[in-house]
Amino acid sequence: MNTAFNHAPTGADPVRAILDARGPSVLAVIAGVEGPSYRPLGAMMAVMADGSRVGTLSSGCIEADIALHAGDVLATGAPRMIRYGQGSPFVDIELPCGGGLDILLVPNPDKEALGQIALRQAAREDCSLTINIDSGAITLQKPAETGRIGQKLSVRFDPAIRFLVFGKGPEASTFAALVQSAGYPNLLLSPDSETLQAGVGAGCPTRHMTQHGFPKGLQTDDRTAIVLFFHDHDWEPPILKEAVQTNAFYIGSQGSQRARDKRHTTLAQMGVSPADIARLRGPVGLIPSARDAGTLAVSVLSEILAVAMQRPKT
Repeated sequence: MNTAFNHAPTGADPVRAILDARGPSVLAVIAGVEGPSYRPLGAMMAVMADGSRVGTLSSGCIEADIALHAGDVLATGAPRMIRYGQGSPFVDIELPCGGGLDILLVPNPDKEALGQIALRQAAREDCSLTINIDSGAITLQKPAETGRIGQKLSVRFDPAIRFLVFGKGPEASTFAALVQSAGYPNLLLSPDSETLQAGVGAGCPTRHMTQHGFPKGLQTDDRTAIVLFFHDHDWEPPILKEAVQTNAFYIGSQGSQRARDKRHTTLAQMGVSPADIARLRGPVGLIPSARDAGTLAVSVLSEILAVAMQRPKT
């Protein structure tokens, strides 16, 4: 199972929290899953010396107890594996899902190794770390599946999905605000000052578009989603002509089926190949004919995440 932990806002990133911590800390990792589980194998939580926590490993039923054990681990300086749920000695702590979890507690994890993870994430490069369960030693590895073999636990880190949101009006700003609130990196691009102001008010990074087309120097990768929300569809073809030349995994545009057909015809007249046109999604979203900005935003985000989940890992 692959996992990616950087979908949460920066302030809720356990790795970043440990790197920023001035005092001792414990890295708690799900090292084994039996049956259903709220969080996947490899999910992480940071516990500070004062018992404060960053991240979650369950629906809230074991975090406080983990923090207590983390204090003991800091005192001994040795890693510890704790079992919750099925087969656990802690019969007073039940997992609502009915499964079993093995939680590895690593006291004062190697900040140099975690720092390399943070650098790879900032550079949008996938990687993995391996934790020696016996010693707590952490090493950086090439990307590999999250899994446990013997006394070694490997955890994969993939870059978070990044959203490039083009458009004018509440649809564009509402969608950008939604992905911003969910902690995804994003950029709102618009020729409209009101749209940009709404994005700024939601905390979104923005860029003012002064001409038609895909901005030069705008970086994309295979974890990038490009979404267009224009009522004035004349803005779309020049942007899409360049967008289909990128390795973005999702490229979609708001509009009806009639608007989509017209868009495709225009792109074909501009010399865009049928294969590249076939990459475009539209009408976007899982909910047909969404009539308000909020519903459309949720609908489109759901579709993009579904597409992302279906992509094979490299």
